[in-house]
Amino acid sequence: MNGKSYVLGCSLVAALGGLLFGFDTAVISGTTDALKTQFDLSPTGLGFAVASALIGTVIGSIIVGKPADWWGRRKVMFVLAVFYFVSALGSAMAWDIYSFLVFRLIGGLAVGGASVVAPMYIAEISPAHKRGRLVALAQFNIVFGILLAFASNYAVSQVGQGIAASAESAETAYREWYLNVGWRWMFGVEAIPAAAYFLLLFITPPSPRWLVAKGREDEARAVLTRLGTDLEGESVEVELAEIKRSIDLEHHSLAEPFFRRKYMKPIMLAFAIAAFNQLSGINAILYYAPTIFKSAGFGEQAGLLNSVGLGLMNLVFTILGLALIDHFGRKRLMLVGSIGYILSLGAAAVTFFMMSELVENEAGDMVRQFTSSTGGWIVFMSLLVFIASHAVGQGAVIWVFISEIFPNRVRARGQALGSFTHWIFAAVISQTFPMIADASGGYVFAFYGLCMVGQLFWVVLLMPETKGVPLEQIQKKLGIE
Repeated sequence: MNGKSYVLGCSLVAALGGLLFGFDTAVISGTTDALKTQFDLSPTGLGFAVASALIGTVIGSIIVGKPADWWGRRKVMFVLAVFYFVSALGSAMAWDIYSFLVFRLIGGLAVGGASVVAPMYIAEISPAHKRGRLVALAQFNIVFGILLAFASNYAVSQVGQGIAASAESAETAYREWYLNVGWRWMFGVEAIPAAAYFLLLFITPPSPRWLVAKGREDEARAVLTRLGTDLEGESVEVELAEIKRSIDLEHHSLAEPFFRRKYMKPIMLAFAIAAFNQLSGINAILYYAPTIFKSAGFGEQAGLLNSVGLGLMNLVFTILGLALIDHFGRKRLMLVGSIGYILSLGAAAVTFFMMSELVENEAGDMVRQFTSSTGGWIVFMSLLVFIASHAVGQGAVIWVFISEIFPNRVRARGQALGSFTHWIFAAVISQTFPMIADASGGYVFAFYGLCMVGQLFWVVLLMPETKGVPLEQIQKKLGIE
């Protein structure tokens, strides 16, 4: 296997952490009814059960940085694979709500850790001119994992339909099967890709940059030789010397404080892109899509079908972003995405306001500005544009950009900071969406649109371009010696 194929293969294996990330996040959507019945949960209890993995995600994203520096990115990915496996089987076999919460929390730890380590590892083994596309594989796999979870849940339900078909009352038999067995299968299926992830990690090497940071230069040289040099036309020795210079172990320690003045620029860049990612409302819109469509006048089944359309749009434009990120650059994609955000969120906000506003017609009767049918389709089209803008912009760029802007010696902690910020804002936005939307859907979309105007100014004025720049030179570009 040549260097290019080997790098691609290792990147695909690492990106499986992203696929499990997406799968674990979405799989619970098919089990909420059963959880409520099985564990006799109130609406508040069900909400906490669903959110338990998110709590683990926040914790995992902030604590994984130091283990990634101590033990290496590859060893931590082995641990995350075990966590995914244990969470899948444990959630499937949970004997009460408390055991279920613990196992979902373990899965959340894996999701948070994977959101940090997978893109960081891929960035550190990839050549500069392909790094964007390879790191973006993790984001693509998150989106694909979400669709895979929906497909898996549907497949499990079809198995249940087949089992119940021979019963006298097929519908009742299926309902009983789902409440007692089906939801457990939905969780348990995740153990299969988790086991595959663990086994495939054996073919991947340690990060050469981590090896240099640990003083294991001979091992780093061997890995770089197999991966191929990052500096086109230069030897492995030249790249090894460049990595050593950037880490500068004689003057800097991996234990040095992270929140220092010289790191403030990449820290603020990581915080901003992660915060703006969630201030767009992306997680709230994905989590509450059926509710949004119902508010816009669609029936329940139509709302679910429209949600599938959003998922497919997300996948298609994630692939497009993956193809374009190293050609057009990170900044240009963020510009396009920001403009798309503003137009789509603005259109949705105006539509919801007009659907709720009463005006006097020619006959003197009070009627709504838009009928539910007209307004509903405008909202649907607006959200399709929104999802496309997110996938080709923030969705493709965020993890690539954060993995690039920190020096080698603090990259793990920088990636952890970005991921932690992302998940904290995700929790806040997802929690506050129903409260704001209860007043008017227009207010919530107007708020997200205003935040995206702020993102547009940030991209134009402050965001640096990192396309095609070796990691060590990005450090110099940001003024870090």
